[in-house]
Amino acid sequence: MTKRIALVALLLSAVVVGVAMLRLTTAWNQALSLPADGVLITVAKGESLGQVLARAEDNQWLTRSSWVSVVARWQGMDEQIQAGEFALDAPLTAGELIEKLAAGEVVRRSVTLPEGITLAEAIEILYREPALTKTPPDELATALLAMTGREDSAEGLFLPETWSYTRGDSDLDILRRSHLALNELLSTLWERRPEGSVLSSPYAALTLASIVEKETGVAGERTQIAGVFLRRLEMGMRLQTDPTVIYGLGDEYDGDLKRRHLRDTTNLYNTYAIQGLPPTPIALPGEAALRAVFAPADGEALYFVAKGDGSHQFSTTLAEHNAAVRKYQLKR
Repeated sequence: MTKRIALVALLLSAVVVGVAMLRLTTAWNQALSLPADGVLITVAKGESLGQVLARAEDNQWLTRSSWVSVVARWQGMDEQIQAGEFALDAPLTAGELIEKLAAGEVVRRSVTLPEGITLAEAIEILYREPALTKTPPDELATALLAMTGREDSAEGLFLPETWSYTRGDSDLDILRRSHLALNELLSTLWERRPEGSVLSSPYAALTLASIVEKETGVAGERTQIAGVFLRRLEMGMRLQTDPTVIYGLGDEYDGDLKRRHLRDTTNLYNTYAIQGLPPTPIALPGEAALRAVFAPADGEALYFVAKGDGSHQFSTTLAEHNAAVRKYQLKR
């Protein structure tokens, strides 16, 4: 009799365990009820798997979240989930969801910093990215000076490119990567610079590249523009370039560059008045502009004027230049 009771109890236990295992398996393999166009789920740093699954159940994407958690714990996956933003698309089971979270298959986003923008404009672009963490302005300004080792301005010291990131990254993270990339490229170019270059430092090369970047939107002209400016520096001529004056005017510039602006000796960026390069870059030069400064086009041109179609007319003598100005600027 006692043996029969023990056997019955054993059988009942087996049935209970079997039923429990079936429910756990069913919960683990259940198909999530996701919107037709998919959904994003964000796992915050320090958030537990149980909390994530509870939110999913609140959203009615799955049922029996606690059962799913049990299976995940048995498999040791509850400690493996990573923070970030994840894209969920049907068909997807609860188990596949856990595997995705554990593998860190986060959504990667991207932001483009165009060539020729200023650092302030780059920061504004990053500020408009909703998935990026924003650094308070004063804190960001201090961090950028410390990062670049500058005391006056961090202008120009970031490579404009398309940068990928994930939710939780900050604007400072993007700018740090951009600065490191700029340093690496600039160091490589400086090590291979032509012998006898008039440029005194990598920073001087960066400053000139920023001017080249602002002077033309025609890719094929960059090396020609760079050649003109380098020859002017070698001959001790003033650069006389409008973009530097405009940068120095800042908010005072209203789109109309006046004669008095070109005569203003208080503007440290007025290359019509100062000798040599301005004190800092005036924009974020791209790789092509940087390479142009280190490999300028051969020639004797010392002047150029905008033709009105985005390109320029290059001249060797002042007389030729004045004629080009009359043709392309004064008549227009």
